[in-house]
Amino acid sequence: MKVLLTGAAGQLGQALIAACPPAVTLIPSSRGGGAGRVALDLADAQACRSLVLEHRPDVVLNAGAYTAVDRAEQEPELARAVNADAPAAFAAALAETGGQLLQLSTDFVFNGRQGSPYAPDQPVDPLGVYGASKAAGDMAALQLPAGRVLRTSWVYGPVGRNFCLTMLRLHREKPQLGVVADQVGCPTATHTLAAACWRALERAAPPGALEPLPRLLHWSDAGAASWYDFAVAIGELGVELGLLRATALVQPLTTDQYPTPARRPPYSLLECSGSRLALGLEPLHWRQALRQVLARIAST
Repeated sequence: MKVLLTGAAGQLGQALIAACPPAVTLIPSSRGGGAGRVALDLADAQACRSLVLEHRPDVVLNAGAYTAVDRAEQEPELARAVNADAPAAFAAALAETGGQLLQLSTDFVFNGRQGSPYAPDQPVDPLGVYGASKAAGDMAALQLPAGRVLRTSWVYGPVGRNFCLTMLRLHREKPQLGVVADQVGCPTATHTLAAACWRALERAAPPGALEPLPRLLHWSDAGAASWYDFAVAIGELGVELGLLRATALVQPLTTDQYPTPARRPPYSLLECSGSRLALGLEPLHWRQALRQVLARIAST
């Protein structure tokens, strides 16, 4: 199987490369290229189409995205180009070549008002530009009969820029932190998400065959947490694993006390049980996955 991977330089892209099955011929791409990667700017829909027509992959694994949630409010055209127009271009090109598309998406497509986990088939209602652009990308991917969407939440890992690494730094630098406690979801480690992505491709049927997988999948680690819970756990496990000498005092804040340009869903937990059954994967609790990520950082 030949797989064109986007976002190969990002935190999830690196985890996907590390977990790539031996039978897969991987074509990694990123905006800057280099280090064995093909250069691809996801904001250029024609470039997305041309790369598919040139390489004719069996699958496009679209892990690249515009993820600057707040900046998207000031850059809506760029966010839409990357998050919606690129998957539309991939889907159109793959319709010609006969390939499949796995589109990575987000819990931010939901408004977070229902107070219970969101099932894959529930209507979307994003609160901001980022969520709206990703919802449009979901729709574009599903226009391809061999297109699937895998939504996830609160992604972090041992590399890149993410909440976990930021909190580790702040625990070292500051005696006290304020973190939002009234937004609930689930942290998801890149290594568990990468395993889910590869399993989804392994179990996906060829175009035209009976599909063993739903076309909309949800995947996160198990359990639920607020950003405050996540920050406290990072400090506790960071001390336990020798990454920190001591934890900062973490104070819970309300969303109103920590205003941001983009509104966040107050409750964005994803209902993943059906997807986990379809993928045949048992989830890790988010604290266990966090321990594994921090242990990896400690060993480097």
